[in-house]
Amino acid sequence: MTITLLAAETLTRTSTPETIAFWILAVIAVTGAIGVVAAPKAVYSAIFLATTMIALAMVYVAQDALFLGVVQVVVYTGAVMMLFLFVLMLVGVDSSESLVETIRGQRVAAIVAGLGFGVLLIAGIGNIATTGFVGLAEANAGGNVQGLATLIFTRDLWAFELTSALLITAALGAMVLAHRERFERRKTQRELVVERFQTGARATPLPSPGVFARHNAVNTLARLPDGTDEESSVSTILRTNGNGDGQR
Repeated sequence: MTITLLAAETLTRTSTPETIAFWILAVIAVTGAIGVVAAPKAVYSAIFLATTMIALAMVYVAQDALFLGVVQVVVYTGAVMMLFLFVLMLVGVDSSESLVETIRGQRVAAIVAGLGFGVLLIAGIGNIATTGFVGLAEANAGGNVQGLATLIFTRDLWAFELTSALLITAALGAMVLAHRERFERRKTQRELVVERFQTGARATPLPSPGVFARHNAVNTLARLPDGTDEESSVSTILRTNGNGDGQR
């Protein structure tokens, strides 16, 4: 009887290193999650989300769920999040655009979904706290990968399929939210050129320093075909004197 009680007590306790790792990673994950919703730019939000996912992967590894930790890093952080980050960097999403709802009622739906997920999370934690949990040795008795595959494709098959549909819906939603609606016709090349020259500013790139000059250096003013200096070819910071060639 005493041995049974000691075994049950061991299963319901965590070791000191595991506790320390949990609290450190938990702080990092929560901080990253807050940064996702509080960051001023979408790119920063994606980086914070990647940080949160890496912290969760480390928690999985600390719980002896090595396969889940590797999948978390390779699939979600390495593939999905980097894909989102590249899309944001290429397409670009301005902070002012985030205030406009592309889909009507999406903010209300997001709040309701977040509250529902919070209720489910609290219910799951409460269920585990009252009924107890299975120890790591028992959960990984047949191998972490084998045990996970058995749960996914047998008992939790329906939940697995629903999660797959949710991920596909999230990918489509990201494409819809990143789409920019064009409310006016696309300007022709001629119209763009006319607008470029109407401002009166320099329409062509600045000349490189040293062109037609005696020295080919970054602080050497370029020479025009008539022999005069082109002042815009060298930054004012690099100009040391007014002798035309920019040499000390």
